[in-house]
Amino acid sequence: MTPRIALVHERFTEVAGSEHVVEQLSAQWPAATVHVPFTRPSGVPSGIGPLRTTRLDQLYRLIGRRTYAPLTPLIPGAFRRMGLDGADVVVISHHAFATQAALATSAPTVAYVHTPARWAWDTSMRSGEAGGRLGACALRALAATTRRGELAAVPRLTAIVANSTAVADRVRRWWWRESVVVHPPVDTEAFTPDPDVPREDFFLLAGRLVPYKRPEVAIAAANRAGVPLVVVGDGRSAEQCRRLAGPTVRFAGRVPHDTLLDLQRRARALLMPGVEDFGIVPVEAMACGTPVIALGAGGVLDSVLPGVTGQLVPASASDERVVGDFAAALAGFDGEDYDPVRIRRHAETFSRSTFRRRMQDVVDGVLG
Repeated sequence: MTPRIALVHERFTEVAGSEHVVEQLSAQWPAATVHVPFTRPSGVPSGIGPLRTTRLDQLYRLIGRRTYAPLTPLIPGAFRRMGLDGADVVVISHHAFATQAALATSAPTVAYVHTPARWAWDTSMRSGEAGGRLGACALRALAATTRRGELAAVPRLTAIVANSTAVADRVRRWWWRESVVVHPPVDTEAFTPDPDVPREDFFLLAGRLVPYKRPEVAIAAANRAGVPLVVVGDGRSAEQCRRLAGPTVRFAGRVPHDTLLDLQRRARALLMPGVEDFGIVPVEAMACGTPVIALGAGGVLDSVLPGVTGQLVPASASDERVVGDFAAALAGFDGEDYDPVRIRRHAETFSRSTFRRRMQDVVDGVLG
């Protein structure tokens, strides 16, 4: 008899890397119901199987789906009350609260961990958040509750899958559990090289402009090196980035896929100055045959091969030193050192089909 799979995800409010993971899980098990506390129609990726929400979805609609922040204290309880009866195995996509669903079922559970809630475990992730002293106290209390919730759910997880070696290390340090690494799916069929498109004299920074991605480091480095930089994306750090930018930095804002693909193909290299759990954008660039210059920390340690697919800048506690090292990398960069065919071949190892096959293997192992 075909095993009955239930899928659980944090929320569908915007389509980003974790949503594409659930999209591929749903493609692997198309009959599986996807359980989620609440949704926004524009946040549900195409191809998702049958969808089931909780009562929080009604509250989310009542507040206009503008922000889910007021619902945050209620989210863990919504997961613990999910109707998961009848599943032979529950696959959970987790980065904040979703592992609480393990407390709602007696079935075996597989947690695909994008990361344990970094903002709850790492105090540096909460610094600089808005809200003043009162907001900081509320966030600190929520972080403590979230840590307790994660630890309460950990014993109920049959298997833990980390999306990178860096995340596996966090799981070991914070949850005291071992995990297997399965890298997220990258759409290597949508991001491809084009030998007829020539490389041009600019570097590329792509993604949300938010503090933890440290876009200001890339901009300051481009200013110092005097090299052209195209910035794609938007976010709450956008104004700060624009104030910092020198004459060689151009902002493109949010762009459609075709424009991003064209920029990936034409850029000398993609820059990644932040610490990502995995980092899908660098692999998308490599799928286009484009090398990557990244901070040597986090998920890129799994995806970027120094001297083959890109260059890793030493991680440092000093922002000034990181800016200087990035500026030196930009000033001394030579695209002739990299073979686009070899870069593309490496990116293909992170394909969607590879992800689905490896997750099937994990579930088969849990089911015996």
